Amino acid sequence: MNSLNAIVLIPFFSALLLGLIYLVNPSKDRFSLYAGVGVLAPLLSAILVLMVGWDMMHQPEETVFHSKLFEWINLGEMDISVAFMVDRLSVVMLSFITFVGTAIHVYAVGYMKGDPGFGKFMSFFNLFMGSMLLLILADNPIIMFIGWELVGLCSYLLIGFYYKDPANVKAANKAFILNRIGDFGFIMALALLFLALEGNGYTFAAIEANLSMVDLSLLSLIGILLFVGAMGKSAQLPLYVWLPDAMAGPTPVSALIHAATMVTAGVYMVARFAFLYNEIPQVGEFIAIIGVTTALFAAVIAIYQNDIKKILAYSTMSQLGYMFVAVGLGAYSSGIFHVFTHAFFKALLFMGAGAVILALHHEQNIFKMGGLRKHLKLVYITMFIATLAISGIPPFAGFFSKDAILASAFASEHYVIWGIGTLTALLTAFYMFRMLFIVFFGDEDNKSKLEPLSKTITYPLVVLAFGSATAGFLGVNEAYGGDNLFSSFLALPDKALHLSHSSEYMLGALNVLMGLIGMGLAYKLFALNPKEPTGDSLWQRLAINKFYVDEVYEALLVQPLLQMSLFFDKVIDQKLFDGVVNYSVYGYRHAGSLFAQLQNGKVRYYALYIMIGVSMISLFMLTVIGGL
Repeated sequence: MNSLNAIVLIPFFSALLLGLIYLVNPSKDRFSLYAGVGVLAPLLSAILVLMVGWDMMHQPEETVFHSKLFEWINLGEMDISVAFMVDRLSVVMLSFITFVGTAIHVYAVGYMKGDPGFGKFMSFFNLFMGSMLLLILADNPIIMFIGWELVGLCSYLLIGFYYKDPANVKAANKAFILNRIGDFGFIMALALLFLALEGNGYTFAAIEANLSMVDLSLLSLIGILLFVGAMGKSAQLPLYVWLPDAMAGPTPVSALIHAATMVTAGVYMVARFAFLYNEIPQVGEFIAIIGVTTALFAAVIAIYQNDIKKILAYSTMSQLGYMFVAVGLGAYSSGIFHVFTHAFFKALLFMGAGAVILALHHEQNIFKMGGLRKHLKLVYITMFIATLAISGIPPFAGFFSKDAILASAFASEHYVIWGIGTLTALLTAFYMFRMLFIVFFGDEDNKSKLEPLSKTITYPLVVLAFGSATAGFLGVNEAYGGDNLFSSFLALPDKALHLSHSSEYMLGALNVLMGLIGMGLAYKLFALNPKEPTGDSLWQRLAINKFYVDEVYEALLVQPLLQMSLFFDKVIDQKLFDGVVNYSVYGYRHAGSLFAQLQNGKVRYYALYIMIGVSMISLFMLTVIGGL
């Protein structure tokens, strides 16, 4: 089997196999089988990705590997094949998806042990992995869209995994529906692009080669509609409200969604269409504005949250905003670099949070924790490393990738975006260290009954901590004595942005200062005597309640649509359509009853009918035929 095909098909095959085994015999006795097959699939894909990446490193930067699985649609101008392509962007995405994904799978084995639905969970988990790999490897937008929709389906299945709880079902439905809104924009963009190209091929390479055929105004519309899809998938304003509720799923699901799969799909899609967005910089600026607004908005909300997983959910939303700032301003390599480093420290943060939740018997309120650094030392050390990384403290990974994004904003003279991004860096350090200090410092009462953690939970934390500490060195730029190996390898069509070394030092120092200020404020307010926000002020009430965005959507969109649907159900459907059908049925039944009286079984009546019939025929013959 071709290695590109195998990278995608192995997780799909394992998902099918696990699903069939679970359906035949869902017994807990098969735990080892479920775990073995479930972990082996992403591991094999990761090994194949390493092999493909090694080959790619020894090829010219424009090299693209292709593999065609089969021809799917060949109808007139439409020729769509299920085919895969790997370039340098694909290799980078595949590498951390499979590597971090494997670590999350190992973690899930320990986290989900004893769950009666473990086999089903691993089947869904591998289906999720396969869907994301299909999205990344697709050589045309149609196959990408299939992967795009499949990750949405898998998020629905996994968020609502514990479907007996109505809140989980509601969260899964919310994620599914909001993503369909975004996906409508995506599919409209693909349709317009297909029509504009007039059958001149529909692979990414063909689209790039024939892009000059598309009118600039139409191209701008296509770019905006594509980003609408990214808004939903990557939780940007205003289509973000599903992401915090997605925490209803098991913690490994949160780690996989936020770190290695679904939410990064929007950033990848924009980077894949870099050749298109370079032609419409005004749309790119719009993307950057949405990104930086989302980053600040989510950071403010995270400051006032008490649920450890929701803090991290809003953190993901904020970090995704940074990524969209980069790709919107044409710094695609910087955006993908932050996707890369974020995968390590965000997966680690979610998995560390899951370890704390398990140890405390599924407690998620950080103000009911405290003093855990002496009892969960390994979890504390690894989460401390991840917190340093996301806060942009050197030499940890987040410093280099976030610094590159903010430097790009400054160099492109978007000073407002740069300023908001720098402020958000301070807020990021503040809310992350707030969480760390509250959970691991302070009160140490009632910590004697902690649930022990298995090695399958703790060992992946160590691996990801190493990545969180070192992954940033791949992108060290010339100002800091490096060659920016990451950007050089990607070879994306970045816009040329120039900064003097002194400017880069100044911006880097400012970013570190913001991180240290945020850390210091968090220590002063929450390390020794943490107090839960009470909502005394209007601002606190707004932030604690997430600025009532869900309530506004409920009042302006959900309820009107619900009332409209009830009107169509009760008036249009039941009274009009059902009324017509019911009255028609009544008429036929009544006519049938009248005709039934003619068939009464009495011979004298039948003789009368015959006489009447003969009389009418005779009358007809005498009057009509005789008259002729």
